Amino acid sequence: MMQPNQRGGQRVQQQQASNPLAIKTKKNQLDKNAYAKLALLQVWKKEWWRALIPLVVLSLPVVFDFSWWWIAGAVVVTILYALVRSAQVMGVTQMEQSSVLFERVMFEIDQRQILMKRNDREGMALQWDMIERVTQSKDSYFFYLKGPSADQLPTGFKGWLAKTFNVPIFLQLPFRIFNSPNDIKLMESLLRRKNFIAA
Repeated sequence: MMQPNQRGGQRVQQQQASNPLAIKTKKNQLDKNAYAKLALLQVWKKEWWRALIPLVVLSLPVVFDFSWWWIAGAVVVTILYALVRSAQVMGVTQMEQSSVLFERVMFEIDQRQILMKRNDREGMALQWDMIERVTQSKDSYFFYLKGPSADQLPTGFKGWLAKTFNVPIFLQLPFRIFNSPNDIKLMESLLRRKNFIAA
């Protein structure tokens, strides 16, 4: 005979049963070094011109009074800026809040959400409105998460710094973790319906 709490446990398990229409992947773990390289590449592709600002500004006195000290100072400050910005990007891999990005998880993706599952009982759900954009390389999808909204940022100069020097946070889903080419087609179709990739 089944105890009442056993019946209740079965009901909970039935309610938590996987969505049969979901795209399920194999387990995957994003390497911290690979993540850091990709994030650095994206940041410097977009922000390379910012490193030129201290170089140009600190070199301006050379026009009026040439000195190697001005040039050396400009180069040193530019290198320091590049190092600090790169360290900020790489620091994401060391933060406790971002550790979930580097765990070994499988994905369950459907119309409602993206589930990152450690196992059948533990995981984290991402709603589609938390995704800012999706890009596709020759062997992966990249899901970029939205940054904090304006009301979540501090006010004044700190808020401006946080907004200007943000770090891209993304999930990488390599094609090899999908169970079949059909799952990749379903994924592509879902991303089109969500307007993340062009129809």
